Amino acid sequence: MPYEWIIRSDEAPERSGASSTSPAFRLHLWPHRSLPRRGFVIFISCTCLLLSLPLLAVLGSPVLWALLPFPALAVGGVWLALDRSYRDGEIVEELTLWPDRLTLARHGPRGQRRDWQANPHWVRLELHRSGGPVPNYLTLRGGPREVEIGAFLSEEERLALHGELQRALSA
Repeated sequence: MPYEWIIRSDEAPERSGASSTSPAFRLHLWPHRSLPRRGFVIFISCTCLLLSLPLLAVLGSPVLWALLPFPALAVGGVWLALDRSYRDGEIVEELTLWPDRLTLARHGPRGQRRDWQANPHWVRLELHRSGGPVPNYLTLRGGPREVEIGAFLSEEERLALHGELQRALSA
């Protein structure tokens, strides 16, 4: 699943009197990538190879220069479209729980950042089975507003995340 739990393991003993400033847990979420960067390179290479095969018949003639811009534009267009898709998918959500606050930071494409925080005692995790922009819409309510979490995950992943977050927030 495209999320990762980071749970604090260096917890100070309760009787030591030491207060820990590290969070109790941190959750990283990111969109699923069906085409990794290595696959992107292989795809573009294969596309170039297959588009150059018909050009072998006109190799050495002036017709090659008349035909060459079309495969070059096709490869360039695919490259730009896939690169734009990668940049738009550079979303990372980070949910962090401290004893006194819960924060959600969303790092969006092109450097956009949105932050939200609330007291964990008052935060409610809500699963909207219908009526949201996506099925099984997951939100956190508390503080000044309600925020979505994991909207880019699949239905099954949001359901699994809901169960895990319920257990983590109640602990």
